Amino acid sequence: MAERRLKQLLSNLAPAQEPIGVLQLGDISHEVYQAAEPSRLPHTEDLLLDTQDAFNLDNLHFLLQKYLLGQDVFLLSQPGPYARRLALTFCRLLNSEYEFVALHRDVGETELKQGREIRSGGNLVYVDSGAVRAVKHGRILILEGVEKAERGIMPVLNNLLENREMNLDDGTHIVHPHRYALLDQSGSSGVFIPAHKNFRVIAIAAPVPPYPGYPLDPPFRSRFQARFVDPMGSLLALPHSGNASSKGADSQFYQKLRDIILSTQIASESRHTLDAVAKSTLPSFPQTSLSKAKALLSAFPPPDTLSPEQLARLVLSLHPALIHSPFVAWAMLSHQFEDAGLGALGSPNLSGIDDDSGLLGYRLASISKVDDRIARIVFESPSGNRVELPAAAGPASYLPFPFTNPEMLGFVPSARFMGLLTSLLQAHALGWDISYVPPALPSTASCSTTLLVRTFSAMLGYELEDVHMYKELGGRELIMRRKVEEGGATSWEPSPLVEGAWQGRMVHLSGLDVIGSTAGSLARLMQDREVELWEKKRIVRRLLDGEEPSEDLSIAHPSFRVISTASKSLPLKDWLSDEHANMLFTIAAQPMSDVEEAHILSQTGCPAAIVNTLLKFADKYRSGMTSDAVQKNRKLGTRSLIRIARRVAKFPSDDDLHTLLTRALLAEFLPATEAMNLQNIFEECGITKRTPPYYPPPELREGVLYFPPATGAQTSGARPTTIPLFDTAQDPGGASHVPHMDHFYDNSLQTGLMRDLAIDFEVLGEHLVLLGNQGVGKNKVVDRLCQLLRRPREYIQLHRDTTVNQLMFQTVLENGVIKYTDSPLLRAIKLGRVIIIDEADKAAEHVVAIFRSLAGHGQLTLADGRRVRETKEREDDIVVHPNFRLILLANRPGYPFLGNHFLQVLGDNFCCHAVTNPDMASERKLLSQLAPQLDQDLILRLVAAFHDLRKAYEAGTVTYPYSLRELLNLVRHMQAYPDDSLEVALRNVFDFDVYKPETIAKLADILDHHGLVVKNLGITAARETAKKKVLDVKFEPKGDNSLSQPKYGKEDPNNQPHSGGNTWAGGTGGRDTAGLGGRGGYMRLFKGHDIKQVSDALKNDVPDHVKERARELARQELARRLEELNMSAGEAKGYTALFSAVEGHIAQLHDLLENLAAREEERIWVKRQTDGELDDSRLTEGLTGEATVYKRRGMAKPELGRPQLKPKRIRFLFDISASMYRFQYDGRLKRSMETAVMLMETFDRLTRKEKYVWDIYGHSGDSPSIPLVEAGQQLDIKDRWKVVDKMEMVTQYTFAGDYTLEAIDKAVADIAKFDADDWFVIAITDANFARYGITAEDLQRVMNRNPKVHTALICIGEGAEATWIPKNLPGRGYRVANTADIPAVLRSILSTMVDK
Repeated sequence: MAERRLKQLLSNLAPAQEPIGVLQLGDISHEVYQAAEPSRLPHTEDLLLDTQDAFNLDNLHFLLQKYLLGQDVFLLSQPGPYARRLALTFCRLLNSEYEFVALHRDVGETELKQGREIRSGGNLVYVDSGAVRAVKHGRILILEGVEKAERGIMPVLNNLLENREMNLDDGTHIVHPHRYALLDQSGSSGVFIPAHKNFRVIAIAAPVPPYPGYPLDPPFRSRFQARFVDPMGSLLALPHSGNASSKGADSQFYQKLRDIILSTQIASESRHTLDAVAKSTLPSFPQTSLSKAKALLSAFPPPDTLSPEQLARLVLSLHPALIHSPFVAWAMLSHQFEDAGLGALGSPNLSGIDDDSGLLGYRLASISKVDDRIARIVFESPSGNRVELPAAAGPASYLPFPFTNPEMLGFVPSARFMGLLTSLLQAHALGWDISYVPPALPSTASCSTTLLVRTFSAMLGYELEDVHMYKELGGRELIMRRKVEEGGATSWEPSPLVEGAWQGRMVHLSGLDVIGSTAGSLARLMQDREVELWEKKRIVRRLLDGEEPSEDLSIAHPSFRVISTASKSLPLKDWLSDEHANMLFTIAAQPMSDVEEAHILSQTGCPAAIVNTLLKFADKYRSGMTSDAVQKNRKLGTRSLIRIARRVAKFPSDDDLHTLLTRALLAEFLPATEAMNLQNIFEECGITKRTPPYYPPPELREGVLYFPPATGAQTSGARPTTIPLFDTAQDPGGASHVPHMDHFYDNSLQTGLMRDLAIDFEVLGEHLVLLGNQGVGKNKVVDRLCQLLRRPREYIQLHRDTTVNQLMFQTVLENGVIKYTDSPLLRAIKLGRVIIIDEADKAAEHVVAIFRSLAGHGQLTLADGRRVRETKEREDDIVVHPNFRLILLANRPGYPFLGNHFLQVLGDNFCCHAVTNPDMASERKLLSQLAPQLDQDLILRLVAAFHDLRKAYEAGTVTYPYSLRELLNLVRHMQAYPDDSLEVALRNVFDFDVYKPETIAKLADILDHHGLVVKNLGITAARETAKKKVLDVKFEPKGDNSLSQPKYGKEDPNNQPHSGGNTWAGGTGGRDTAGLGGRGGYMRLFKGHDIKQVSDALKNDVPDHVKERARELARQELARRLEELNMSAGEAKGYTALFSAVEGHIAQLHDLLENLAAREEERIWVKRQTDGELDDSRLTEGLTGEATVYKRRGMAKPELGRPQLKPKRIRFLFDISASMYRFQYDGRLKRSMETAVMLMETFDRLTRKEKYVWDIYGHSGDSPSIPLVEAGQQLDIKDRWKVVDKMEMVTQYTFAGDYTLEAIDKAVADIAKFDADDWFVIAITDANFARYGITAEDLQRVMNRNPKVHTALICIGEGAEATWIPKNLPGRGYRVANTADIPAVLRSILSTMVDK
């Protein structure tokens, strides 16, 4: 005790450090001391806040108050750099060292406490995190992005914040300095470490809500002192960065723009409840918008007037969220610009810009090289004045500009292209990193994304580093990656992004949208050019006076720049946030015009007439695509059109545009409603369907695969096709990888498919996607083609658990060293083989997404640092062999195939083929080759029956897509076992459906229609077959076998089994009583006992009077049951008729909705677990002893900022006006009633009823809102009958008139009030629009009333005669001329809407 007191006294007597000055902030002051480690001081002198600004001073004063009180601070600020720079400015004023932690969803305990490393010799060491270093050395710890850290992570710091205590993994303990002074240190050398008295925490987060993020943990929140940073103040106080002066702030244009930005901020804020409800739909401008505007206007003085299109481009650069905001927000902002005297805004899709000007109307004049790292860019203003700016550049030679030889460029420098390129160069000259954001329109012509990036970097002499993002990529992997050195020591190496920062490269972050909020962890690097690396290493903006670069301190190269692009696989609203807008300077993409796209297509050599037809079709198809459908359907981009044009140019006889476009759009698999719209577009463009030709079998001839010319009514001019065989000398080891098939039964359809595939991947060099139902021969056709061409192929089968790393290589641990062996994919890339990726739809979408860049640009970035490239740029690059081809195989999208909608992540980089079941002639020929002994007439009947079954599937009356595979297996059985009856053979296929009476009934009808006599199907067939084929078990009851009259029998209270006796109800093998397996009872009754069946002879020996009495009792029992339901026999018959008509639709819709609920709850690999399966991607961490190196299956967490899943809110609106009754001869009323039954039955059957909140309302000439089924109402059969009966009754008595518009308007308003996951209104009307004066604008107004509510309108009867419906309501308005299609159409619409 005395020793401890002596040490304390001596420490107090030690000479105190002399201050270097005093900081005075208002009424408080603080002595400032020399930093112990100057390299940990702020290095952003040019970005620190103005300490003369009153707003900044007030915030700094608060921070100093809290610092002196020893309290930690929580800054609540809108996304942007202000709060970070405020914290750094405070550190600079105090001359305080700091540590910085950028939080993201992947941050774990290791990043907040200690990491583990293995040094050479096998020694394990612990490395302090920034947080631990801060507490040990008395630094300020800045935690940015607290709202992004997953729940359970930040409480790791609770004890440190409250008591300044923390237990570390290396066995040491941080304790409060006062407690440390009281400890007895003898025998505990180094175990206890005092927290430094100057340690403080400044946490930074965006307030949740209104911004997305995780709510704060109450214990964590309670340990901070909060400070809200006023968005108005930060907008004005944030200094601009860039090379320009601030003279733009003096211009009248800037002053007006600033006023608009500030007034928008005020309008967006909620002050009380009423404001929150009526909140402006115009979102506030990002925090950096004013500083960007000031820099831009200073460097490029605006002309006196700007065109509406130029104003639109400027606004979208400053506020990119407006690209995807509701149009009403754009209109509101346009009014503000007009009121300010700046003019109206042009269209947000920038469709009106057709010149080569960039931002503010400036044009690019010249680019010249100053030195290896500086370029001089000259711009010309609309008035002819020149602006000359220095800009960062690379050391390579520049692509000359002006372009001296445009025809040698390999691309067309159109006016649109030059305008976008000029905009990129303007942003670059101001020192900003750039984001090229795609349009909000679901489907457009090409935006030249890749070409712009490559041209932009080439014109400045940059080495371009493409970094392809994928969803699994974590925040740490963006900056650095693990490696294991020889001997087993672990270390880190820079990611391509950091390597690019050091080397001064142009880094292209391709697909930045797919990593979501994780991209925000790069904000400091983008905005301040600073980032924390591994083990104390840090990149800083600039070195302090007298400072030299060191192992721990480096600077980003001044030429380093980042340009990001999006994958276009996600809606803009899911990722284009304020944070993204603040990190980067946004350039809104502009699609090609019709003229430019036509020029591109004509360069392929395709005839002009076909080019014009293609463009006409593309324009109509793109304009009709909705955001709901685009995630699942093909977009038909320019690349797809080029592919078709190249095909026609190379093979002029292949000019069947209907077939080529149907293939490109995978029209075979479109929902019924979209298929109807597509057919309308074909008709409007004059593209007709041709009779399919006959393709003779291919032949091998003198080094080529020879496809004879097709024959048929519309094949004049057809020529043979020859495909050169693969030269085996190019891949000597590939012979064993050539598929071998003993039998392949040639048929016209599959031969035609093989010819198309051979042309695409051998002649045109395309990569392929083959989609189809199960059992249609996808693998067989591809293997047969590879066999004929002698093409070696590799094979990978994907599944639910496939990861990106597994696709690239297999991980092996040898002697403590991690090694990688090439996967089949890498072997195929190197050796030029075909790689079959089977079951591509079963893997997660982000896994399949890596094939996008591989197919489109021949690029892939491997986890071990290697790169796949088309040409060798670096020593360890893997070069893509010119013979390499990707072929992805998958089932068709949608239910019942339980795969993912992976097409959206592939873009237009693959040539798609729909593989269908063969036509009847092809299928018949194939089966005849397979079973030559089988009767040809029987084969024909079977083929016809299966074709009708497939039609029934498409129509929704059966739920399984019967394929060629089932028919082949059926015929094989019949060939091998000719004595088996047709019933026996059919069981091989249809025993799956024994409990689906609608399928069995449909099958019976189809078989009977084609003359295939089958006595029994379903359960009956199974029992009959078992009795005849295996064992005929009979029960002959002893004693009296006579029959008196049917009766129920006595109830046995003990429920004992009874056989015969004619006494007990529920017995088996009896006479008159209710039971099973007996003779004369009037009803079946099962009590759970084994069934003893009397012989057929005895069973059939029942007198007629007994049979009649049994029937009478059955009728009485039915009547009793109906009385229980309070239904008459007529009502039951009526409801049964309605139900039977839609039974197949009910089954399909029910299965789809059940599948969606299951898919929402599908489990994924949850990483960073302390138990489970070993995670290959964290093996290195496992070597160091880290615990969180496992993965387990678990529920997927909602994306950052999204709430837990809520129910979907749906309202169905039925037309029950007088015309529905008056014109019911066409079936419109009956079909509507059947549709209502379909909906009620389907939703009643769901196991997870809480997933959907639905109701049914009607509209008539009397009222726009007639309740039929209220939300949450429980309906039994009687209630459901009353609903449809009410529908008919209202139509009978209502007055003439129409309330379609009012009904939709009210429905949208009503359901939008519900707190839901999504909102839908589906309406049916037979309104005569012309008679009631309803225009397209009227319908658009009510259907677009609330952007969050998805609406659809089904027009029947007179409504279906309005041809303008689908044109003016693309993807939402449907004309249904045949009322029999109403249930199918509504089912298709609902399925498409909810399955997004």
